[in-house]
Amino acid sequence: MTSTLPEVASRGGTDASTSTTHSQAAVGVELRGVTRRFGQTVALRGLELSIKPGEMVALLGPSGCGKTTALRALAGLEDIDEGEILVGGRDVANVPASKRDMAMVFQSYSLFPHLTVAQNVAFPLSLRRGISAKERNTRVPEYLELVGLGGFGERYPNELSGGQQQRVALARALAVQPKVLLLDEPLSALDAKVRVQLRDEIRRIQLEVGITTVFVTHDQEEALAVADRVAVMRGGIIEQLGEPEAIYSTPENAFVADFIGHHSRVRASAEGGVATVLGQRVPLLAGSAEGAVDVLLRPEHVSFAVADSRLAADESGASGAATAEASAGGPSASTSVDADGALPAGEALARVVSTGFLGAHVVVQARLADGTLLRAHMRSRDTGALEPGSVVAVDVHPAPALAVPAGQ
Repeated sequence: MTSTLPEVASRGGTDASTSTTHSQAAVGVELRGVTRRFGQTVALRGLELSIKPGEMVALLGPSGCGKTTALRALAGLEDIDEGEILVGGRDVANVPASKRDMAMVFQSYSLFPHLTVAQNVAFPLSLRRGISAKERNTRVPEYLELVGLGGFGERYPNELSGGQQQRVALARALAVQPKVLLLDEPLSALDAKVRVQLRDEIRRIQLEVGITTVFVTHDQEEALAVADRVAVMRGGIIEQLGEPEAIYSTPENAFVADFIGHHSRVRASAEGGVATVLGQRVPLLAGSAEGAVDVLLRPEHVSFAVADSRLAADESGASGAATAEASAGGPSASTSVDADGALPAGEALARVVSTGFLGAHVVVQARLADGTLLRAHMRSRDTGALEPGSVVAVDVHPAPALAVPAGQ
């Protein structure tokens, strides 16, 4: 079985093992009943969120869910209509953005093209009272080294790649040693490989510095990979808040299950916390519906095995019996495929629609007789015989799943 969860850094903020010369005292952040309206549109609806000192929390959701508004309200770039915003126990809702001691990194790099890298990082330091020229000259190379750009200080932005420019923006934000770091989709302008590399670097730096961080993204993989906790938002509220593993494995409703990862909706019957899916018993998560339901199956909890070769013969019009056995405790099916190649309804049989090679695993999609499309993530070495058009037996693993009312 191949998990679709990305590898994650150690969670839970910083400890002595990650403490460095860049570490600083972390503060907690709370949003209490925060509401923000734009005319008749309510962008935030009594938003409640508590962030522990040194924690990284990702705000994740579709466009229009309120995640960016929440970040801007925290930064002081948006006024709020109701509620409190506490930083280190102090309500800053009416404090100007310039006085909140926060730093923000945007999607656009916002570097001064006529200044060198070092001058860009030094610029906000020059605006702060109490920071001497000597201190600026010490901090700039330290923070460039922290983001992996030691020796790049004399270059200009147009001499850097997109990923390097975003590192400069990150160094500039951290050099002022803010209490809270705010990241507004900082990776969305980068290509896929650079995004992954910089994503991991941001997490390393955040742990090393120990700064309380809010990371806004619409990319679920980014959120799961870097955050201590993820807040899944919709309609100006948080639908579910928890550690990435919990958000993925135990979604509290269909929206969260839909938005995080992939799943297949399979019609089933449920009673007593157990669903019968294609003749196989699947335990259900708390809060699942009963009766006629759709069970949401993660792709790593579904696998396929080529059915008896007699089934394949039916594709050319021959009729015959078929026996399908899945591996290690999987279902057993003995049935006939119609002369026209149609699969029998209600059986744990499907026809492969497509396969997609992704290195260590393959994404296989197969369709049941009722038209339901199943998605499985399988090890590459287990899929050599699975080709589009082949008939397969479906094995549903007994991993807890969410069931919602049929057709919901």
